[in-house]
Amino acid sequence: MGKPTGFIEYLRELPADRSPQERVKDWNEFHLHMPEDKLREQGARCMDCGVPFCHTGTLLSGMATGCPINNLIPEWNDLVYRGLWKEALARLHKTNNFPEFTGRVCPAPCEGSCVLGINNPPVTIKNIECEIIDHGWEQGWVVAEPPIERTGKKVAVVGSGPAGLSTAAQLNKAGHSVTVFERADRAGGLLMYGIPNMKLDKEAVVQRRLRVLEEEGIEFRCNTEIGKQISAQELLDHFDAVVLCTGATQPRDLPIPGRELEGVHFAMDFLRANTQTNLDGQPGVDHISAKGKDVVVIGGGDTGTDCVGTSLRHGCNSLMQVEIMPRAPDERAPDNPWPEWPKIYRMDYGQEEAAARFGADPRVYLTTATKFEGDAEGRLQAVHLVDVEWVRNAQGQMLPQQVAGTERVIKTQLVLLAMGFLGPEQPLLEALDLERDPRSNIHAAHGKFRTSIDKVFAAGDCRRGQSLVVWAFNEGRGAARECDRFLMGETDLP
Repeated sequence: MGKPTGFIEYLRELPADRSPQERVKDWNEFHLHMPEDKLREQGARCMDCGVPFCHTGTLLSGMATGCPINNLIPEWNDLVYRGLWKEALARLHKTNNFPEFTGRVCPAPCEGSCVLGINNPPVTIKNIECEIIDHGWEQGWVVAEPPIERTGKKVAVVGSGPAGLSTAAQLNKAGHSVTVFERADRAGGLLMYGIPNMKLDKEAVVQRRLRVLEEEGIEFRCNTEIGKQISAQELLDHFDAVVLCTGATQPRDLPIPGRELEGVHFAMDFLRANTQTNLDGQPGVDHISAKGKDVVVIGGGDTGTDCVGTSLRHGCNSLMQVEIMPRAPDERAPDNPWPEWPKIYRMDYGQEEAAARFGADPRVYLTTATKFEGDAEGRLQAVHLVDVEWVRNAQGQMLPQQVAGTERVIKTQLVLLAMGFLGPEQPLLEALDLERDPRSNIHAAHGKFRTSIDKVFAAGDCRRGQSLVVWAFNEGRGAARECDRFLMGETDLP
């Protein structure tokens, strides 16, 4: 695909981001656009590799290899190179309901398995995807397409995050009447309240798509928690099928001395309240401010990075990000070959901003917290840290072991726990008496998505555990397909 010699003629280029010093002053998206001629050159780098791994969507060594929703990447790269933007958008929408989301927040496992990436920088797949859909919105090509006929079947989708939205979109396309229940005051789930505005604009990107879904006939009931405003039994009684897409929102805690101190918070509480403040135009009662504080973020990953970026925009006094794992190598290690996801050192937007503000990457590696220290009024004042080394035990497991003599105390008034999630919250699952797996997730086989209750399906993080946005889209589309088959006896959904 693309120009046969494009990968030889053109180097990998990405659009410039707004400078870190400028963008930390506001909550606007920090990515800039690239001129069309440059985008066409980047599409030309797609090298007609014969056996493209970019859209395989498999797991290798427990990590995504290629696109989990099987985007037709070589096809739309070729179309962009040829300037056929509307045709590229049609190809993109064949597999992806919401490319404006993945084009902004997906970590791009497709690029990690790009054949060109074996010995050259890979094709800029993620950026091209984002530009295709943004161009489509600008040209007015993205419009509501309600189904011509309705089946008379009613489906409830619980949760309006990535899995819930893709489930709802597909089931609505099949002609079913879909109602999405969301306990927050706005729909979007993780896309609305879990990802800060500078990565994913709420009004210009998320709300825009939600309006189109409503125009297509999907009903969103916000401020409605199953088990409170509506019982689980009412859900079963009033709908022909139910799809649970509640996410894995139970955060991993750090039960060390001083955990109860004022100033120690879960990362998602911090991020959610911050987005709520930005949307409402004023701080809510649960707003947590980093302004003027020495902030310690415990945990890496996207959530930790978002805490870093948010704290900087608040105007924090200092910032440290603590990671228990070692620093990744600058290049692929021998045991991390292509086409696996490259586990290499990267500076994400938050670390770039912290380095611009304080002079260095804020992360410290092979470190853990052992104690939180407070004052007489129960307010956080410091965190005790210690170095660790990973040691193999008698069972062959690698476990962290504290290194004697490396203890130190760091001044802090705000600690944000960003150590991942344990699984879905349990009250709804208990109310439905659903079978769960050993990790507390809903038990439902991938590809089938059927739970232990006949007409109840599950998709996304509540079924597979914490994962990527793009896997949630994969699961939502799959659950919709199987739900449609259950309702109609057959399905045409992809």
